[in-house]
Amino acid sequence: MTNATPAYDRARLFWLSVLALFTAAASLALRGAIASSLKAEWIDPVAPLQAGQLIAGALGAAFLGFAITLLVTSALLDQIGMRRMLLGSGSCFVAGTLAIVLAGTVTSGSGIYAVVWGGMLLSGIGWGLAEASINPLTAQLYPQDATHRLNVLHAWFPGGIIIGGLTGFFLSEILPWQGIMALVIAPALAVIAIAATTRFPPPLNATTGVSFGAMLSEVFRRPSFFIWFAAMFLTAASELAPGQWIDVALTNRVGMRGILLLVYVNALMFVFRHFAGRLANRISNPGLLWLSSLLAMAGLFMLSRAQSPAAAIAASTVWGLGVCVMWPTMIASVAERYPRGGGWAMGLLGSAGALSSYIVLPYLGTMYDEAKIEFAGGPEAFARLTGAARLAVEDAAASLSFVRLAVLPAVLLAVFGLIVLRERGKTRAQLAGEAG
Repeated sequence: MTNATPAYDRARLFWLSVLALFTAAASLALRGAIASSLKAEWIDPVAPLQAGQLIAGALGAAFLGFAITLLVTSALLDQIGMRRMLLGSGSCFVAGTLAIVLAGTVTSGSGIYAVVWGGMLLSGIGWGLAEASINPLTAQLYPQDATHRLNVLHAWFPGGIIIGGLTGFFLSEILPWQGIMALVIAPALAVIAIAATTRFPPPLNATTGVSFGAMLSEVFRRPSFFIWFAAMFLTAASELAPGQWIDVALTNRVGMRGILLLVYVNALMFVFRHFAGRLANRISNPGLLWLSSLLAMAGLFMLSRAQSPAAAIAASTVWGLGVCVMWPTMIASVAERYPRGGGWAMGLLGSAGALSSYIVLPYLGTMYDEAKIEFAGGPEAFARLTGAARLAVEDAAASLSFVRLAVLPAVLLAVFGLIVLRERGKTRAQLAGEAG
């Protein structure tokens, strides 16, 4: 007699996935929360004119590690194994966090920046290992309900940002920024402990019968996949880059800590992602993504104009509702449309999202530095500015950065609009064929 009960605990595996994603999100939030303090203590004294570019480059290093890791390891998921990848994820978060917080004790001057950059990169590798394993694991655990379950899983990404952001805010008067950043180590160690003691399902190719070659063929022989790949580049840039930049760019201008706006936006995400899968079933994934792009575009433009806490909250609400379902709905769309692509198709899409943030964040920093110097009347004039005059110039530069970001979801409106029209046309043709 065959026992049909799985030899693994589906709920335990799902919550391990939640914890791994929570760790990545908390690390992301705390990196954003301490960015201003890190910049003031270690970068401004060494390179004041390039400080924006350098801190954005350091923050972007995490996305570079995320992108490369996700691209490579998602293709080798069955060979490496989900357990090893989650163990590696936790280990990288521990090592990367230690590098960031201890940089000032192991080196000095410009060498500190190199160690911080390396710590950010290691943290991004940990994030990539987590993402490469938990998305296909969730799709494997819940094959009939992938969109809903992936949205519920990814609700804990904003959940981690909420807890990490509030922790960074409330402990800023008690702990140095290094102590706040070090808090990431606790959930990372929990991921290691749970992954080491949990039974995992068999590799995907053992259960689906899809070979590695067939998985690659699913992607490369269907050019439509690369439309989704390009769209992921823009959706992630619309969500993740502003999220990392918001504390640096808005804190002075609107009269409240930007990290609190990020926490508020992610609270919206946490709630809404629990219902997004059901909404997508009503209006389709591309339809939901079109609506999201419209709200994201409007929200980013509103952020560029916000001058008060109330205006910033209103703008953040519109932007947050726009971007909150983009990442998981994009992953679910690819999982449904390219099922034989397996974990690699999902990983390839995620790597596009991470790579976009790596490219866009330094661009934001460079644009911000160039704008503040231009508005001040030149490098020497900016160097002479102090107090309110300097803040006014930096605020104008920050406003410009959000205006230019709003172009990205505007492009997505056209992309998803065309996908919606194409899929509706195919549906009508199929119905007409069946009627005939």
